Amino acid sequence: MLKCSLEGAGGPEEEDNRWPPWLKPLLKEHFFVHCKFHVDSHKSECNMYCLDCTNGPLCSLCLAHHKDHRTIQIRRSSYHDVIRVNEIQKHLDISGIQTYVINSAKVVFLNERPQPRPGKGVTSTCKVCYRSLVDDSFRFCSLGCKIAGSSRGFEKGRKNLLMETEDSGSFSPSTPPITASSSCRIAKRRKGIPHRSPMG
Repeated sequence: MLKCSLEGAGGPEEEDNRWPPWLKPLLKEHFFVHCKFHVDSHKSECNMYCLDCTNGPLCSLCLAHHKDHRTIQIRRSSYHDVIRVNEIQKHLDISGIQTYVINSAKVVFLNERPQPRPGKGVTSTCKVCYRSLVDDSFRFCSLGCKIAGSSRGFEKGRKNLLMETEDSGSFSPSTPPITASSSCRIAKRRKGIPHRSPMG
């Protein structure tokens, strides 16, 4: 089987050809909706995808029309779409993407899952969405983050951001000077210590 790599370099034309033609459409799809062709069936949940047709999510009944095609099954974990490693690695190089074990199967997430802030003691994060990673051997938390993070535009933007940060010395904007309106806000404080309601 042909195995495509997510790595590479080149111009804008090569940027689009770096990944297999089915990958970006796959990441944009909404799975686990009812099939519009098999509405009356109880097996109409769309959790399959044809890599050859790339015409949207499929239900198990739709697969009859894709017998000789390459199809993959999408699964769910905590409301996020995942795919088993043993299924996707036949078609795509997933090196650098963190794998997770869910229901005793190794999976990768399709799209980013940003965290509000990294946990304490976290030394490795996703290069795109900054989600905590297990160790430094992984660079990305999902297929979508690997696509975004390995694009030339992402690397250029990141270098420019680092240069701007070094020039200014800080990511955050400077503190505005205290004005009459802001000093009024400082003067308005709580009325006093909050009291509990009497028990009884």
